[in-house]
Amino acid sequence: MRIVSLLPSATEMVCALGLEAQLVGVSHECDYPPAVLGLPKVTGTFIPSTASSAEIDRLVRERMHGKRALYSLDVERLRALAPDLIVTQALCDVCAVAEEDVRAAACRLPGTPRIINLEPRTLQDLMSALRTVGRAADVEARAEEVIAALTARVGAVEARSADIKMRPRVAFLEWLNPLFSSGHWNPQMVRLAGGREGFGLAGQPARSLEWHEVAGWKPEAIFIACCGFGVERTLQDLPALAAQPGWQDLPAVRSAQVYVVDGSHYFSRPGPRLIDSLEILAHALHADIHPLPAGFRAARRIDEQTLRAAC
Repeated sequence: MRIVSLLPSATEMVCALGLEAQLVGVSHECDYPPAVLGLPKVTGTFIPSTASSAEIDRLVRERMHGKRALYSLDVERLRALAPDLIVTQALCDVCAVAEEDVRAAACRLPGTPRIINLEPRTLQDLMSALRTVGRAADVEARAEEVIAALTARVGAVEARSADIKMRPRVAFLEWLNPLFSSGHWNPQMVRLAGGREGFGLAGQPARSLEWHEVAGWKPEAIFIACCGFGVERTLQDLPALAAQPGWQDLPAVRSAQVYVVDGSHYFSRPGPRLIDSLEILAHALHADIHPLPAGFRAARRIDEQTLRAAC
């Protein structure tokens, strides 16, 4: 079977199921596992890589309002790859090529490849998505093994959190300029990790926030996982956050409980590494209860000096 994946999380699912050798094409954003970097890219973006966070937000809003695509699909390259299976999503037009564009392109390909859409909104949905890919690629037994292992890890975190009495108020932010709350699976992960998330609702999209909402919540921990950004890129936007009135008075800032993580590779990518994300988050909130698994990089805690510099 020849498989094309149009989003990074699907690529990670395909590889987790042992199908890496059958993957013949990926999106321009697919970068894990490293072996996929050399595969043909069948998508592109209309958003400049040098754009600021505010510019990205403006461009996305303008293109969505005008019903203009955010991503391009290289139909000729797709034709040359002759896929039997295309894995895409219909959850978020900001994250990948729109579903209708994929279906329109598939109709022009020889053999009309099968298309499966993945729409995980929660950790349970992630498991269902893995099962869907496994069924489509005829590796159902392997999918069940992967699901069982991931589910066990989630259960271990939940069990350790069960007796936590002091659950910190958490502000989980998925964008800084403008501010956006957590969404979909991230509020669920905050709860499982032993925190209380103030703005996002499990299974629902992230929403824009006003600063007074954040200040009024008085978060005891701030967790920043900007969608599509790594740590260093996210830190570029920290001064705008720190410039907000009352920033220095927030409990999380006073106790230096402000964390930045790689949102691109983890929290905004609903593949198997969402469970890594949960374990990283749990360790940040309760390091004495949740050990950091071997080989994992802890969330970057922003020290007092960096916080003062940002102000």
